[in-house]
Amino acid sequence: MTPALLAGIAGLALLDSLNPATILAVTLVLLAAPRRAGLLAATTVLGAALTVFTVGALLFLSAGAAAGTVDGVLVALRFLAFGAAGLALVVAGLHRLRDRPRRGITLPAWFGPWTAVPFGVAVTAADLPNAFPYFVAIERMVTAEVSAGPGLAVVAAYAVVYCVPCLVLLGVGLIARERTRERLEGVMRRFGTGVVRCSVGLAVTYVALGIGVVSVPWWI
Repeated sequence: MTPALLAGIAGLALLDSLNPATILAVTLVLLAAPRRAGLLAATTVLGAALTVFTVGALLFLSAGAAAGTVDGVLVALRFLAFGAAGLALVVAGLHRLRDRPRRGITLPAWFGPWTAVPFGVAVTAADLPNAFPYFVAIERMVTAEVSAGPGLAVVAAYAVVYCVPCLVLLGVGLIARERTRERLEGVMRRFGTGVVRCSVGLAVTYVALGIGVVSVPWWI
C-alpha cells in the first residue's frame, strides 16, 4: 500500500462523496422529519456507509481471490467501472433531447425511525452502478495486490469519506435549523419542480463524454 495509491483512492472517495442520491436523501429527511431530523438523518447516513463498506468489501475480497486464478478479472473490473460511468453520461445526454417535467421529491410512505437505516441502504445501493470512482478504487487495490486487512481498512475509510458531505449537511442543519431549512427548501423547489428544457448541445456533450469514458479501458 503506497502513499500514491492511498492518495489516489482518497481522491476517488472525495469525488464519489458528491453523489447526489445520498445527499438528497439526507436533505429530504431534514425537511420532512423536523422532530427527530438529526437521529433519522444520522441513521440514514449509517445505512449508506454500511452499504458502501459491505459491497466494497465483498467486491474487493472476491475480486482479489479470483485475480490469482482467473485471467481477465482485473480487466473486467476496469471495464465495469468506466462502462457504468460512460453509460450514465450517455443516458443523461439522451434525456436532454426532450423537455421533461421534474418529478416532486418526497420520502417514501414507509420511512420512519425503524426504516431509516434500510432507507439509506436502498438509496445508496440503487445508485452504486453510477459510482464509477468506487469500482476504480477497488480495481486499483486488486491490481496492486493489497492484502485483505489493509484493503478492508481502506474500504472502511472510503465509506467514511463518502459520507462526509452528508455529515456536514447534518451538522449544519442541526446547528442552524431554520436558516438551513429555508435554504434546503429552496434547493428542493429548484430541483423538484418546473421543466428540464431540451438542450441538443448538452445532449451531444454528454454522449460524447460518455463514449470517451467507455473507451478509456481500451488504452490504459
